[in-house]
Amino acid sequence: MSQFSLFDAGSDHLDIDLPDGSLRYWPALIPAAAADQLLQTLLTQVAWEQSEITIAGQRRKIPRLNAWYGERGADYRYSGRLFRAMPWLPSLRQLLQQLEQVSGARFNSALVNLYRDGKDSVDWHSDDEPELGANPVIASISLGAVRRFQLKHKTRRDLALQTLQLEHGSLLLMAGAFQHHWRHRLPKMQGVSAPRINITFRWVVHGNQRAPVVA
Repeated sequence: MSQFSLFDAGSDHLDIDLPDGSLRYWPALIPAAAADQLLQTLLTQVAWEQSEITIAGQRRKIPRLNAWYGERGADYRYSGRLFRAMPWLPSLRQLLQQLEQVSGARFNSALVNLYRDGKDSVDWHSDDEPELGANPVIASISLGAVRRFQLKHKTRRDLALQTLQLEHGSLLLMAGAFQHHWRHRLPKMQGVSAPRINITFRWVVHGNQRAPVVA
């Protein structure tokens, strides 16, 4: 990847009004040509694996491929699996640097998921592991096939299920108390044959570090 700006400086964003959290969505932050190039770069350069995690005491392969990148020591644990951070790929480091400027947040790691087609998915969960600190800021970049992203509140039955269509080249920024009060998932979708890559940038607290304060 060359060092030109990946982002459209004039891209509009939408503030999504949800109780108990903050969501901001840029549907076209990365222009189509740059998003196409980044998708192809990551498809070939990421060290993909199909991890096994523990669910209800049983070891299962997750229905997608994944990889964990970040600075040294920014390791991440969930569902009984420790993910040790691999050094940043140049394309991911470029994306990180430009994303920090747009979001006003800092990140030291990223989970990269590959949904090979509509049969791949991720079930209901919250990104609320202790190493992410209180009220984590998570920046989610989507590339490739447009998929449904669904949200539901953990305790309020009066709030309807929310659905977003995550576009190719889009950014969804999750912040505030969102991870404490909401769950999200990417369900299976029949008829989807194209791949989708999702990159979720985070700050993992490790050593004597503290989670950065967002401006």
